[in-house]
Amino acid sequence: MDVIEKTRIAENREIVRAFIDALFTEGDLAAVDEYLAEDFLDHDPPVGSDSGREGMRAAAALFRGAFPDWHSTCDFLVAEDDMVVEHFSATGTQFGEIFGAPATGRTVTLRGINIFRIREGRIVERWGRLDELGLLRRLGLVQGPG
Repeated sequence: MDVIEKTRIAENREIVRAFIDALFTEGDLAAVDEYLAEDFLDHDPPVGSDSGREGMRAAAALFRGAFPDWHSTCDFLVAEDDMVVEHFSATGTQFGEIFGAPATGRTVTLRGINIFRIREGRIVERWGRLDELGLLRRLGLVQGPG
């Protein structure tokens, strides 16, 4: 691997890290416009959102509305060519309603894995698996261990 390719891979990792920090930890909804390409496609839209940029913005707004202190921690990033894989843990204290669950004041955690594809410095695709069932259990909307 040459220096140019190593630099590009490092830049791709930083794009993903900066995007997640800006959108989910800082709650900066304009991060969607800065980091996601116009033709962004989310293959696994979070929480029933649409598959474009506005779906990602809506998901972030939903979580920040219910969990104003929402914070996403990148457990690790792996990059290869134009792909970046992120494993994360996000936490927040529920001060607002979400999915019909009233505010509880409890802290909940959501874990997941995202795969991003980068083109020309912008995120163009996302695939992901979030522990939505675990989140629903912690919110008291589904019975079982959570």
